[in-house]
Amino acid sequence: MTDYATLLKESELKATFQRMNILESIEHQGHMSIDVIYEKVVKTHPSLSLATVYKNIILMVEKGVLVEVPITGQKAKYELAKEDHIHLVCTECGEVEDKPHNASADALFSSMTQSENFELCKQQINLYGVCRHCQIAVAS
Repeated sequence: MTDYATLLKESELKATFQRMNILESIEHQGHMSIDVIYEKVVKTHPSLSLATVYKNIILMVEKGVLVEVPITGQKAKYELAKEDHIHLVCTECGEVEDKPHNASADALFSSMTQSENFELCKQQINLYGVCRHCQIAVAS
């Protein structure tokens, strides 16, 4: 389990109960929309407003604690920042699956950035398509 207080302090953020609870919910679920995050945290903290959740999510994205995963036609989902990886995003159900980078992809990105004299600091790769479950549902 992640030490949320240390994670927040390293990102120059105060370890408030709201932020700690938001991070715990996201880590437990993996990828969550703000609405789902709010539904989870309001059970523990009923006085917490949706605006407070939005404000904290945006701030934690800006500080690099969270990563926003855009989803076509749906609200974005959020995850804890971690090592670079690839997202497989289903455009039907909105599920997001993490996949590790492989040597071929890393070589391609390295070659591409070197040829453009571009210093790569961070990457987020989102591949959009239809997951196996939704393909089966459509075929039925």
